Amino acid sequence: MNILVVCSQNERRSLTAEKIYRNDKRFVLKSAGVSPKARHTISVKDIEWADLILYMERDHLLRIKEMFPKFELPPTENLEIEDDYLFMEGDLIEALKEKIELIVPKYLEIETNRPLTS
Repeated sequence: MNILVVCSQNERRSLTAEKIYRNDKRFVLKSAGVSPKARHTISVKDIEWADLILYMERDHLLRIKEMFPKFELPPTENLEIEDDYLFMEGDLIEALKEKIELIVPKYLEIETNRPLTS
């Protein structure tokens, strides 16, 4: 399963998520930002790659839809984590783990219960 985590600048929140889940065997997690000045700005390639998009604030989803109006997005979920943290700050790591571990397992279950096609 491929998960894309999105914030504004891809410098603190989403980048922290990418770092803390770098070696997770359950899924692959990458990060992006919605700002043109982001470290890595979200692209069509990112959306095509993702099975699930996790965004930090409602405005991020609105911005993604604005940037890619004709593109069908994979499932999306709001982590509801405000931009109040530094990169790899303990409270941010705790908030990300808490929210991601509540959301992602249900999608992993869907993935593993899919019938195999030949």
